[in-house]
Amino acid sequence: MKAGKVYLVGAGPGDIGLITVKGLACLGKADVIIYDHLLDERLMESARPGVERIYVGKTASHHVKKQHEINQLLVEKAKEGKTVVRLKGGDPFVLGRGGEEAEALVQVHIPFEVVPGISSAIAVPAYAGIPVTHRRLSSSLTIITGHEDPTKDSSSIAWEKLATGVDTLVFLMGVGNLPKIVSQLLKSGRASSTPIALIKDGTGPRQKTIVGTLADIVAKAESSSFSPPAVIVVGEVVKMRGKLRWFDNQPLFGKRVLVTRARTQASSLSYLLLEHGAQPIEMPAIEIKAIPSTGELDHAILDLESYQWLVFTSANGVESFFERLYKLNRDTRWLKGIKIGAIGPATARALEARGLRPDYTPQVYTSQGFLAGLKSRNITGCRFLLPRADIATRELVDGITRLGAEVDEVTVYRTVPTTEAISRGKQMLLADEIDIITFTSSSTVTNLLALLGGKPGAIERTVVACIGPVTAATAAKAGLKVDIVARDHTIPGLVEAMELYFQSGRKGD
Repeated sequence: MKAGKVYLVGAGPGDIGLITVKGLACLGKADVIIYDHLLDERLMESARPGVERIYVGKTASHHVKKQHEINQLLVEKAKEGKTVVRLKGGDPFVLGRGGEEAEALVQVHIPFEVVPGISSAIAVPAYAGIPVTHRRLSSSLTIITGHEDPTKDSSSIAWEKLATGVDTLVFLMGVGNLPKIVSQLLKSGRASSTPIALIKDGTGPRQKTIVGTLADIVAKAESSSFSPPAVIVVGEVVKMRGKLRWFDNQPLFGKRVLVTRARTQASSLSYLLLEHGAQPIEMPAIEIKAIPSTGELDHAILDLESYQWLVFTSANGVESFFERLYKLNRDTRWLKGIKIGAIGPATARALEARGLRPDYTPQVYTSQGFLAGLKSRNITGCRFLLPRADIATRELVDGITRLGAEVDEVTVYRTVPTTEAISRGKQMLLADEIDIITFTSSSTVTNLLALLGGKPGAIERTVVACIGPVTAATAAKAGLKVDIVARDHTIPGLVEAMELYFQSGRKGD
């Protein structure tokens, strides 16, 4: 059997957005993924269904597999003819033992490729507002292990040269040896007033930074119970943090946000929250399900030429409608001559992805906003088709009817309470460990409360954020105090409204 190939892929320092395009492509074609500790599991969403995943993570106190076992595993899987991705934190060759793994593959003639990643040595300081080089402050940079191989006879670190010969020093995996590192630098001539920063969980929503000098950093770390994993930065560039801090001073930084959207939709909100420094906790309160019988929908699609308007109220409606359209061996040409309405920009984008530009999208993304724009369009006598969820309200239908048109509703998908395990989100919610709850539809409100036994008091100390007034009205009717209603009724608008709320100081950190 012909041997497969191994890709040594750097996943970056933690923020999943920092993996390279080539790294994602490798994940997409892998048969086997052998991955490290501290990697975000969501990276696996880029893998093919059914891919074999093998966790080989190592921490300071526990190794799931020793390095020689990992090397052998790479060889064995490749000899089975499989495409293997060895997914490593940071960069494979920057203090990551990727070189040893490559050597093991070379010895048995297994083809491999190295896909570099963004090293925590440069990314983590950047997320803390510390440039590792700066024209006025630092023209040289050295990356040093803070934890040398214990089997070596003696240290290979030339402390007397490093201490005064390099402007910026970055130590990886060194927090456990911080007193020794500081002592060596001071003993070798580095000034006790030299700035130093410790950055824990860098590039993520739990990032924590301590700044001091070589004279006091050990005491500061001990008093704050600072623990690994962390990056240590030594040098004058640390002073730039006060001016260049951009990530961990965002209004939503570190806030734990409950995302109640359906699983298939949650990622767009979660990714945006991560970009703004928040920690999304996905607890889908609803699931999008197919309708049990498509007879009514099929009849409406095949009779589409009898309608003058086709109106979509959600991206889910677009997806479900076109899925059925294609199964009936029709395509977008079947919609010729019919005007298309979209109630909001997300729905419009779903249509545009299928090559259709809506004839009408209101400025206010609600049923009332949609109806306001229809008043000037002379729709008397027109027939409207509304493909919607099974639990949609009558507001839009009744409003179009009052304007003199005829409306046919057809169910294209069902919105049902989720049945999957949601223990983590529920436990955090009941333990007051959630800062914000987001509701993106009325169904997310009613179904979350059902999951909590219908007791709104269980979340009364949590900030409630709603995507629009209809959702907010449902929440208020259910007994919830609504703190935030997005002015722009979109996912970006919801995140912006949460930022403005915390910027205003109405809720303390």
